[in-house]
Amino acid sequence: MTTKRTLSDLFTAGAHRYDLLVGANPGYHRHLDTAAGRLARDARPQRVLDLGCGTGASTAAILRAAPWASVRGVDASAGMVERARAKQWPPGQVEFAQGMAGDAEVMAGEEGERPYDACLAAYLLRNVPPHDRTAVLRSVGEQLREGGALAIQDYSVAGSRRAALVWHLVCWLVVIPLSALTLGDTRLYRYLWRSVREMEDVGSWRARLREAGFEPVAVHPGSGWQRDLLHTVIAVRR
Repeated sequence: MTTKRTLSDLFTAGAHRYDLLVGANPGYHRHLDTAAGRLARDARPQRVLDLGCGTGASTAAILRAAPWASVRGVDASAGMVERARAKQWPPGQVEFAQGMAGDAEVMAGEEGERPYDACLAAYLLRNVPPHDRTAVLRSVGEQLREGGALAIQDYSVAGSRRAALVWHLVCWLVVIPLSALTLGDTRLYRYLWRSVREMEDVGSWRARLREAGFEPVAVHPGSGWQRDLLHTVIAVRR
């Protein structure tokens, strides 16, 4: 069983090669840019929460889409946050914090009295235990202004045999062997394989969003080999 603590430790252990491995994923950065671009068009955000920011790839995507915005990145993994902080960012525009998704104090930061205009949660929801997901979404909603936008981007193969087969082959023929070569440790990427196979379907995401005080307004599928595998749901806080 993978607990919150052991999962964050796995991400920390893999942080030094994380950018290399996700960079080998065709379309990874392009899909982040697409999700961030939708947020920028819909919300014209001045302040953005990047929840599950990892090493900062999603943070960079937000700034490409909304170069005027201030961004607070939050991630549970100390190693990921350390890597993100070490990169070059516009002075005074980006900050990072280590903490769990749903922790109001960590998400709010020093400017907690001013709500966010938008939140990007890329590849996060799957890493939250199912019994905590609605509560985490509700906590995110409390950080957003009324009408603020949330983009959830993640993998799920639920309901698609094709996507399940593609995911299995990509992981066991490419991702897991590559992690063995670069990290000497496959645990994080075996968890990745398993977590996507077990992830609930997009209909469940939308139901959770409604229960948490959001209104889903659009669902965007992935393209290419990630068709029926990658999903982006855009929602607004009621």
